[in-house]
Amino acid sequence: MTRSITQVPATRWQRWEFVWGRKTYVMGIINVTPDSFSGDGLGDDVAAAVAQGLRFVREGADLLDVGGESSRPLASARVEAAVSGGTAQEAERVSVEEELRRVIPVIEGLSRQVEVPISVDTTKAAVAEAALKAGASLINDVWGLRRDPALAQVAAAAGVPLVLMHNQAGAHYDGDVVARVMEGLAWSRDMALEQGVPREHVILDPGFGFGKTPQQNLELLRRLGELRLLGHPLLLGASRKSTIGRVLGSPVGERVEGTAATVALAVAQGVDVVRVHDVRAMVQVARMSDAVVRGWSESQ
Repeated sequence: MTRSITQVPATRWQRWEFVWGRKTYVMGIINVTPDSFSGDGLGDDVAAAVAQGLRFVREGADLLDVGGESSRPLASARVEAAVSGGTAQEAERVSVEEELRRVIPVIEGLSRQVEVPISVDTTKAAVAEAALKAGASLINDVWGLRRDPALAQVAAAAGVPLVLMHNQAGAHYDGDVVARVMEGLAWSRDMALEQGVPREHVILDPGFGFGKTPQQNLELLRRLGELRLLGHPLLLGASRKSTIGRVLGSPVGERVEGTAATVALAVAQGVDVVRVHDVRAMVQVARMSDAVVRGWSESQ
């Protein structure tokens, strides 16, 4: 039986159209950093990053997400250290110039060779603006406009979608974590709308693993469907996260099965985009989950 999924307006921009509810879109992660929590940071190797993006597209990625600054919070670093026996170390902030040096050549290289949208994962308006000129067509802000509200103005001026993630690292959650996440996302969404971003261009991310305990992350995953009340497409980035490592006792390179479980559960609750490291495997998980949740026929 096909599960009913609440519809939200399609997102149309430039030459793309994402019709939400028809399928789960897969976003492939390209970390152009030396300190990615997931162990897949490619540092200064532009050729390797472009090759990875091309491989992700061949494996079925619907869009690519290029980031030049690790967003690993200290809390997650501590969990990783507990699992691996290493030392906790929070990701370092990088300058605008360094972030541009990392991401622009990769975005330029990919934009000449792929037909899927390229997202720039940044918290800086200056980086986003330059990335869009280099060929990016989407902005992914892991601080939900709390660090640089001008990101909304950049998105509005360029007419591109904006992903807003819930991230209140260091905050103490009293009561219902899902209610707090919805409140935070609504704040970010309203700020974006006030700056001229069209409602259909706002995508929301509950921030799995950011400023939340493992128990709170699991609670959030159980209740993802409630976030659809906000009326926007939902993106989930649980891939290889430390909560999976804590539950399974597995190092970061051995979390494919745990990630697959989060993807399947997310699809079942109507999540629209999954942001993943292991594209080939998660495309298969998403397709099978979609067949169960959204329906399937021989002609598909």
